[in-house]
Amino acid sequence: MLTEQTRSLVKATVPVLKEHGVTLTSHFYRRMFSHNPELKHIFNQGHQASGQQQQALAGAVLGYAEHIDDPSVLAPVVMRIAHKHASLGIRAEHYPIVGGHLLASIREVLGEAASDELIAAWAAAYGQLADILIAAEAELYKDSTLADGGWSGYRPFKVMERVEESGEIASFYLVPADGGALPAFKPGQYVSVRVFLPELGLAQPRQYSLSDAPNGRYLRISVKREAGDDVRPFGTVSNHLHATLKAGAVLELSAPMGDFVLHEDRGTPVVLISAGVGQTPMMAMLQTLIAEDSPRDIVYLHAARNEAALAFADTLKTLAEPCPRLKHALFVEDGVADGRHRHAGRIERDTLAEHALTAGADYYLCGPLPFMSAQKSALLSLGVAPERVHYEVFGSDPLTV
Repeated sequence: MLTEQTRSLVKATVPVLKEHGVTLTSHFYRRMFSHNPELKHIFNQGHQASGQQQQALAGAVLGYAEHIDDPSVLAPVVMRIAHKHASLGIRAEHYPIVGGHLLASIREVLGEAASDELIAAWAAAYGQLADILIAAEAELYKDSTLADGGWSGYRPFKVMERVEESGEIASFYLVPADGGALPAFKPGQYVSVRVFLPELGLAQPRQYSLSDAPNGRYLRISVKREAGDDVRPFGTVSNHLHATLKAGAVLELSAPMGDFVLHEDRGTPVVLISAGVGQTPMMAMLQTLIAEDSPRDIVYLHAARNEAALAFADTLKTLAEPCPRLKHALFVEDGVADGRHRHAGRIERDTLAEHALTAGADYYLCGPLPFMSAQKSALLSLGVAPERVHYEVFGSDPLTV
């Protein structure tokens, strides 16, 4: 338990964190990778180059300082971080390294303002948060290891089949290279894929949602090739996978993790809303509901930039034909409406009001951050309760802090 003086000192840094948080976290990452370059294999260097990770960490540190009197309000954020850490193989022994560099960075960035008392307060606060994360991650590691077909760390998988889903998304059907069993993951979860990139001289992890229902035969990931443009950076790992993964290739996978999952214990209607490659966890949820012959009503809305970017359209049609409980609509920004299930344009607030509003439903969102922010705001403005809106962010998550 932190003392009142410790909490007061941490809260006193909130104005500084608001103004200089990214400066602090940028310094922290430069310092840590300089002193401990082996950690580059764990952290996404693409997010480092874009500044995304520095901004996310600054937001997380600020959020923790603002809620230091009652950190329990951050429990959902903490669990989301714990799942990500467990998928990356972050262990208890990494926390003293990270903490040491964070405290040194506070002293170096703040200079004379970083008194010994302030550093001691942040050391105690960091220790409290580290203990919470270590305990949560230990449970996740234990659960994934003890599950039938489960494992901890990375496990070699072989590509059984590759299927081109669209002009930019390919699905990879993966089976354990050791011939062993697979766990019954929760629809919506992801795995970390780790590959060695010769051009960086580093192993790099990336998280990809499992895009098919649990079946005990294979795991499927569906990867968008990030070509890069003025808005999105070039995807080093996604392009590597598209260029090199053929049937028979081997790559390493973490055990399935993630808390953005289908609530299978509820009888509520399910509304799945996605854009782009955010469709992947939704496919796992949809296929699970149909495979289990769930009596729940389902609404499936998906948006794509153009026809070339539209994936799983035939799969969706096949799934919908024998399932009258499923209502679906595809929105193609540069497309042509067919008068039934395909519409031209985007998913807007009026679209949600017409197609998605269902009494008592649970709403699941996944896609680019601006898309999800707009959909979440629209749903709330239409009277949907906040606790009924669930979402997944691909990358660092600023929506929860």
